[in-house]
Amino acid sequence: MPGPRRPQSALPGADRIRASPDVPALAYLPAAVAPVAMIGGWTLAASRQSAFDPVLETISALAATTASAPWIMTAGLALTGLAHVGVAATVRGFPRAARLVHAVGGLATVAVAALPVDAEPRAHGIAAGIGFGALALWPALAARRAAGGKGVPPAVAFGTTAGLIALVVVFVAELQAITSDGGAATGLAERAAAGAQALAPLVLVAAVRRRPSF
Repeated sequence: MPGPRRPQSALPGADRIRASPDVPALAYLPAAVAPVAMIGGWTLAASRQSAFDPVLETISALAATTASAPWIMTAGLALTGLAHVGVAATVRGFPRAARLVHAVGGLATVAVAALPVDAEPRAHGIAAGIGFGALALWPALAARRAAGGKGVPPAVAFGTTAGLIALVVVFVAELQAITSDGGAATGLAERAAAGAQALAPLVLVAAVRRRPSF
């Protein structure tokens, strides 16, 4: 007579992947909002802006007071920043330093939205610099320090930061017109960096929510 069936969770290897209780499913919401708000914001704003060159011109130009519909990109930036803060507030399983730097990056993005580049160029530039820097560095600070500890797998954390820093460096080089094209791809480079930074929280939340447990 066959014995009783074991529950699915008791099958060999089934318990090796578990959801982290320190990174609740709720974290997926702000993590998903960030790229939607950023990428959706610049896409919609550009569609309302006449004679806009997305390869050359920056995201900030879409939120300038002289833009056709500045409120669209302004709202997109603000919502993206708040989404970053939301992720930082919900991911208890990330090291405190990572959460703090991530929140600073989010607040800086909100400041970028509140300070149009044509009205407050200096303050806008400072806020953007802080935002790009913080949002590139925080994944490395989220790396798990020991086997079985809290945080993001080191390969994912450091690999993400390395990629984000590379994209920011390319953007800065384009912005300063020290590239071979003389800065002709400034807008494209900024979108690559900003888009990747907006997607990073979703990648890291997913990496921690479903991780090996031995």
